[in-house]
Amino acid sequence: MDKIHSLTGMLDLYEDGDSSDLSKNIFETEKRIKKIFSNYYLKEIRTPALEDTDLFKRSVGDISDIVNKEIYSFQDRNDKSISLRPEGTASVIRSVIEKKLDQSAHKLWYMGPMWRYERPQKGRYRQFYQAGVEILGYPEGAPEFEMISLVCSIVEEFNIADCTIKINHLGSQENKKAYCDALIKFLEPLKKNLDEKDLERLSRNPLRVLDSKNEGTQLILKDAPSLKEFLEPKSIELLEAIKGEFSDVCNIEIDYTLVRGLDYYSGFVFEALSSNLGAQDSFLGGGRYDDLCSKLGGKDLPSIGMAIGIERFASLISDITPSDKIVSFITLGSTLEPKTYKIAHRLRSLNKNIILDMQLSDSSLKAKLRRANKNNSEYAVIVGEEEFNNDTVIIKPLKDELKEQQTVSIDELFEFYKAL
Repeated sequence: MDKIHSLTGMLDLYEDGDSSDLSKNIFETEKRIKKIFSNYYLKEIRTPALEDTDLFKRSVGDISDIVNKEIYSFQDRNDKSISLRPEGTASVIRSVIEKKLDQSAHKLWYMGPMWRYERPQKGRYRQFYQAGVEILGYPEGAPEFEMISLVCSIVEEFNIADCTIKINHLGSQENKKAYCDALIKFLEPLKKNLDEKDLERLSRNPLRVLDSKNEGTQLILKDAPSLKEFLEPKSIELLEAIKGEFSDVCNIEIDYTLVRGLDYYSGFVFEALSSNLGAQDSFLGGGRYDDLCSKLGGKDLPSIGMAIGIERFASLISDITPSDKIVSFITLGSTLEPKTYKIAHRLRSLNKNIILDMQLSDSSLKAKLRRANKNNSEYAVIVGEEEFNNDTVIIKPLKDELKEQQTVSIDELFEFYKAL
């Protein structure tokens, strides 16, 4: 009988894998990102994996690659077209509208799997994970500074090398229309040099031509009108203010050619890039989308959001040390184990900030200490026959060779553990 394999581009993630396994970085990355979200007083939202296909056609744009080539859609038993979500923002806005929460402000975060049918490659999979933030109900200004502050906090927390945060402003509807007219006028005589995809973008959403991956198109665009010429002074001032305030924290660059690949973006947009990712160097991006809520049938709701590709982001981190403190509890002798479980239970209740690894195997002390070191444990608590009979334990430091192990009473162990 043939073995059953996972589907192409869909990974199994195993936290207890080898230290070189990307899974370890992914799990630790998610833990730390959640802590940052909590520090910014963001509230979690969870939306279904499956949505009405029309939601993404109306939000992401029916000429986008996501809808035309990458979306996982199928007919259900009622012959309704439903899709696995390819991104998170549209589902969040749909939920806010449905729950009649679109007239109040919200600061939300989400984390979970998304799906896109594309060629699997390093950092890009058909099932992938995103962490996202949506700040809803606040007009342009303060939320932009809060969002860039959040992005800088993430870059700082993980010490991402060679990272640049690019920012731009797409302008008002009037600015955008004037620029698109100028771009069409510039490209019209050169249409024969554009590929089919860029020709379609030019006819449906000219601004998206700036996002072309075609090298020939990018060469042509070097002589195109600059978006900056069409922006209002307040838009340029916002970009310069953000760069001025955060350039001492992160490398921030104003890039007037930057546009985002989804149709709902308007106003301020941004991306975080690292040269360590190769040609497709973006791992985080977002921007303002003030019109999406009303476009989907809700109220006017000024909004800004961003998303992080967890796999791409985690691949940037070569050696991530777990943020949690771990203590290994080691018993020597199977007859001791039932009685020592109660001690371990008490320790866990005394300090919930520490992870206690109760080693369940009957292997040697040497093997158990090897596991404790592999788990990056700070200490090993060791109970043998002699210690058990004397109501004592051994506390062995594993990270500081200058500290000596000590034998303490059970009550002293509790005080020690509580203070960690």
